[in-house]
Amino acid sequence: MDKPKIKIRFTVSYDGTDYCGWQKQNHGHVKSVAFVLEEALSKLLNEKIGLYASGRTDAGVHALNQVCHFETTKPESFFFNIDFCWAVNSKLPHSIVVKDAWIAPPEFHSTLSSEYKTYRYIVRNSNRPSPMLHRYAHWVRNPVDIDYLNSLCDLLVGTKDFKSFQSVGTEVAHTVRTIYKARWIQKKEGTLEFRITGSGFLKQMVRNIVGTQLHLERTRENPEKFSEIIGLKDRTKAAAPAPARGLYLWKVYYPLELDNKCRKLYKDKLMVKD
Repeated sequence: MDKPKIKIRFTVSYDGTDYCGWQKQNHGHVKSVAFVLEEALSKLLNEKIGLYASGRTDAGVHALNQVCHFETTKPESFFFNIDFCWAVNSKLPHSIVVKDAWIAPPEFHSTLSSEYKTYRYIVRNSNRPSPMLHRYAHWVRNPVDIDYLNSLCDLLVGTKDFKSFQSVGTEVAHTVRTIYKARWIQKKEGTLEFRITGSGFLKQMVRNIVGTQLHLERTRENPEKFSEIIGLKDRTKAAAPAPARGLYLWKVYYPLELDNKCRKLYKDKLMVKD
């Protein structure tokens, strides 16, 4: 008879620079984030662990709060008697950190239960690049007109077919998505941040949007050109994607009733929230 299983939900942050993306792929010596995490969890729990995540991130893309879950035959008491996050992190490289964990109800699924997500894209807009940010931001030398970029963002909001911003490589049933918010923010002098929240995103959709917006800003096209590109539903009409290094999976949102059913595991009282 199979042992009963419980479901563990956790959030993880990672620097995606040195990985081939979230999903396991055949890239020789370059490992995926999921592979490294599954290897660490399998060693800790002494059983084969398979991970599910809220979604895939591409090679070089980072995450602040990727949401994952796995099933295990270990009893609940095992997880409540250890600092699970610390135990997993002790087996991970410094570029991957498990932040929080919960016992999740059977109906929770990190992929299927997700309602919407927020991504952020960082642009370093300065005369010289920063050696400290070359892994974490896209450098643009010439001054950027943030008001122009936000006029393009207004054209993104709503339920639309975003096929023009879908890169090849992942089959989907359709290319219609709902964007709830999209905005460029001046974080501080020399740093811009694009924030976008939607029901879901196509392969490289955010990077393709950013790349196209920056291209239109640079060439001073009429903002209606962006609306035209969306309407054409043709990837060749949009610009090249912005580099992966500037993109972050920021937050994944789930129904409140599911969140309330998840029971938090060990939390250090001295822990400071990001």
